[in-house]
Amino acid sequence: MSADDVWIVLIGGLLATACGVLGSFLVLRRQALLPDAVSHAVLPGIVLIFLLSGQRSTPLTILGATAFGVLCVLGFEWLRRTGVVASDAALALIFPALFSLGVLGIGEFASGVHLDLDAAIYGEITFAPLRTVFDTPVPKSLVTTGAAAVLAVLFVVLFWRPLQASSFDPEFAELSGLRGRAVGRALLVVVAGLAVVAFDSVGAILVVTFFVVPAVTAQLLTRRLSSMLVVAVAVGWVSAFAGQRAAVALDTSVAGAIGLAAVACFALALLSTRRRRPLRGS
Repeated sequence: MSADDVWIVLIGGLLATACGVLGSFLVLRRQALLPDAVSHAVLPGIVLIFLLSGQRSTPLTILGATAFGVLCVLGFEWLRRTGVVASDAALALIFPALFSLGVLGIGEFASGVHLDLDAAIYGEITFAPLRTVFDTPVPKSLVTTGAAAVLAVLFVVLFWRPLQASSFDPEFAELSGLRGRAVGRALLVVVAGLAVVAFDSVGAILVVTFFVVPAVTAQLLTRRLSSMLVVAVAVGWVSAFAGQRAAVALDTSVAGAIGLAAVACFALALLSTRRRRPLRGS
């Protein structure tokens, strides 16, 4: 393996760590499509920053996108709590509205500019080793995903009890004083921030894949939440390594190959599990 290959596997594994520990809770809460919704809802933020700065891709672009990603999850949470619509319907109502707002903004103010998600925020893990920190060989994406992984694990460790309780029994978590609802909202905000930052570093395909597929795979193989998180992270690392090596051998997309490797892990878990066992808290 070349140095660039090692960087890509490390970046993919760190992303898998961050997404695996948070994605497991999204899967348990039936909010697995949230990262994909965020990827569409950030467009108004990109348009707004472009109108203010005249630049398509800057650190401010990421900040604007993150703000609208957070707005998406908070709007979803509010609409879900009203009880007027189901959880999946609430998500399907919020992000098309924000995405449509962004499309209108482009049509009205930036119709002559190539301004879309691919140009402004979606990265590609293949090029991650080329963007280094100052004059060192360390890729910026490695620093970004490493920090994201540390923060994600720290968030889960600090709020383990309310996250665990509210994922299985929200009413008990609230009645016992664990503030499950507040922590649940914080989880959504952290997921939105992680998704947007990771989009810029490694691309949308890997972010959405690592939030969902390893967690669902781990859910098939484990009976305890703590084990589910560990297995989800392990599946992500295996997928990153196997997918990167397959992409090099076949001379194809690294992100696509890693995504298919993750799905292959799920298929193997599905074939090896006769029936799904109920998950319990640790």
